[in-house]
Order: sequence, then C-alpha cells, then structure tokens
Amino acid sequence: MRKREINLIDGVIWKSILFFAMPLLIGNLFQQMYSTVDSYVVGNYVGTTALASVGASTPIINVLIGFFMGLSAGAGVVIAQRYGARNLEGVKTGIHTAMALTIFMTVVLTIIGVFVCDDILRLIAVPDDIFQTSYLYLKIYFLGIGFTLLYNLGSGVLRALGDSKRPIYFLIIASILNVILDILFVKYLGMGVAGVAIATMISQAVSSFLVLLVLLNLDYAIRLNIKKIAFDYPTLIKMIKIGLPTAIQQSVISLSNVIVQSYINTFGSYVVAGYSAGLRIDGFIVLPVQSINMSITTFVGQNIGAKKYDRVKKGARCALIMLAIIIFVLCVFLYLFGEAALALFDSTPEVVAAGRTLQLCFIPFYIILPIVQVYSGVLYGAGKSTIPMCLTIFNFVILRQIYLYIMVPITGSLATIFYGWPITWITCAIMFLIYYHRVSWLPEE
Repeated sequence: MRKREINLIDGVIWKSILFFAMPLLIGNLFQQMYSTVDSYVVGNYVGTTALASVGASTPIINVLIGFFMGLSAGAGVVIAQRYGARNLEGVKTGIHTAMALTIFMTVVLTIIGVFVCDDILRLIAVPDDIFQTSYLYLKIYFLGIGFTLLYNLGSGVLRALGDSKRPIYFLIIASILNVILDILFVKYLGMGVAGVAIATMISQAVSSFLVLLVLLNLDYAIRLNIKKIAFDYPTLIKMIKIGLPTAIQQSVISLSNVIVQSYINTFGSYVVAGYSAGLRIDGFIVLPVQSINMSITTFVGQNIGAKKYDRVKKGARCALIMLAIIIFVLCVFLYLFGEAALALFDSTPEVVAAGRTLQLCFIPFYIILPIVQVYSGVLYGAGKSTIPMCLTIFNFVILRQIYLYIMVPITGSLATIFYGWPITWITCAIMFLIYYHRVSWLPEE
C-alpha cells in the first residue's frame, strides 16, 4: 500500500471512510469555489444581470457535464474493483480505455455546447436583458470543456486507486488561480462575464495538466502511455454498462433543472440572481453529502473486489451517522447566517429575498439527503447502477415535473417551485430504504 493511498479494505471502517472522504470534501469545496467565485465577482463588480447570466447558464452546463461524469463514474467503479482484486493489467487497460473515452466525449460535447447553446437559452426563456451575456459565458465555457473532462476523469481514476489527495492539491492550485484571474479580468480589465469564463477555462487547463502528469508517472504496471490510448472494447462495454445509467441519471436530472430554470426565469432577473446565489450556498451545504457519496462508492467497490462483503453494510451505516451529524450542524448555521451569505453575492433586497425563500424551503429537509446519497453510492459501488438511476429519475425528474406542472399554475408562488426539491427528496429516500433493506444486492446474498 503506497503512502498516498487510504486502506479501504482493512482497519476501522469509519476511519477509512472519513479519512478517504476528507480530501474529497476539500476538493469538492474548491470545485464549488469555481462557480461561487464567478458569481461573487460578477455580482459585485458587474451587476445583478451578470450574476443572473451565470446562474441561467449553469443548469445547461450541468446537463452535458453530468452525462460525462456518469460515464467516468462507471470507469471508476471498474478500475476500483480491478484494483481491489489486484488485477493490475486490468487496471492499466481500464485507464487507457477511460482516457480514450474522455477524448471522444471532449469532441462531442464541444460541438454540442458551442453550436446549440443559443437555441437552448431561447427554449428555456432566458430573460432578454441577460440573454447575450448568458450566451457568451456558455460559448467560452464549452470551448474549454475538454480541460474539465480530463481533470474529472483523471481525478476519478486516482480516487479509484485509493489516492484522493493529489487531485485535491491540484484543484486547490487551480481554484486559487481562478480567484486571481477572476478579479484580474473582471475588476481590473473590465472583461465582464467573458473574463469569468476565460478565467475558469485557464484554471481548469492547469488542473487537468497536473493530473495528467500524475497518470503518466504512476507505477510502471499501471501508468498511462499516450501512445497506447485506445478502446479495449470488453472494458469499454463494462464501463458503459455501469456508467451509462449514471450518465443518463445525471444528465436527465440536470435537464429537469433546466426546465425548473425556465419556471424561475418567468419571475425576472432579480429572482434569477437570487436563485443563483441560493444555489451557490446550497452547493456548500451538500458538499459533505457528495464527498461521502464518492467515498462510499470507492469503499464498496474495493471491498466487493476483495470479497469483504461484511464491511459494505457496516460502511453504509457509518456514513449515514456521520452525515446526519454534519448536515444538522450546517443547517443551524444556514438558518442563522443564510441572509448574510446571500448578501455577499448581491445585496439588492429582491435578490436576497428570493435566495432566502429557497433556503427556508430547503433547510428542514436537508437531513433527508444522506439517505439518498449514501445508498446510491453503495449501489453504484456494487455495480447496481440501474437502480439508483431509475429511482432518482423517477423522483427528481418525473415526479418533480408533474408536481411543478400542477402546482405552479395554481399558486403562482416562488416557494411552490422550491418545495419541488424537498418533496421529491423524501419520496426518493423512502424508495431507496425499501430497496436497500428488502432486496438482495450483494454478491454473497
């Protein structure tokens, strides 16, 4: 076991999960800083319409990025299971196949992102006063999307190998650079929304280059060789079989959020800006949930690969307990200081009021999210990715859209839109509980 790796298949379970999750949490924190700093800088140095422009663009970005992230999650599970079984040749094949997939998806998503973003913005009724800046932000972002994909794929591979630290170091470097460039381009050079997008692209390029260097210098038995990047079709099929449900889930849920954005857009630019600021803060609240989700997926994958099935359910219980405590504390802070946090982005009363409405709708129900995310991560790590896909799409997409379609015209209320999230968190958690405890999903069962 190399020093940089966390031992997930031996030792105290809660320590293994927590120590593996901590670097992920730090990494997710700095990942969240990308969009948060973008929003802060444009909100304070450009104006409310610029803040709304970045917010209106984000759901569209998430649709395409989400699809790739799902596929890369499948690659991570395959590599983690092979690594847990000490199949180093299989690990090496997996790394090269995953890199080939990244190159292919970069070409596809760049073309889609650059050439259809105008039509998508019109489809979701982005207000006229923020349309051009939203379009500009999106176009620049997608020109550099390959850097985003490479970093996320590379860091996912390293996590599958038990190394959750170095990707974080690189992300910290890139995030600090992003802050510096945001301020330079926007505050001092007056580049507006374009400056924010270019700063993000440059920062992502740096992080992707650093993670690529690590892959090129892994142990000889598994290191990346540029000349050997190619699809191994049995491995690719296995990655797609595991990852495609996740990819569909991530992109469909993001698409659902684009539709939700269309409801928000009808309330005008101030509400769009408040919604954007509220989501930025929400992103920090759910960071521990996302980190434990990623950690438990690798934990389960490696332990199943090592045939240590008894540790899997014990790990799930530990993860749930840790998250319940963390989320409770964060909700107390959000309730007490949420308005002040919103004002950091834009102190306009209408903007703060919209963001606070979102917070008050979410706070009582955040405690539900650990159930969904932990059980989802466990099932992904076990290779049962179809079940989380079906449950989350049914609840977060189909059920949520039915609710909005019926309730929004009746009430015409912003809070009605926001309650669509916690209502479907609850229904999804119930379904995960039933499946997890009533269906045999471990190999030994």
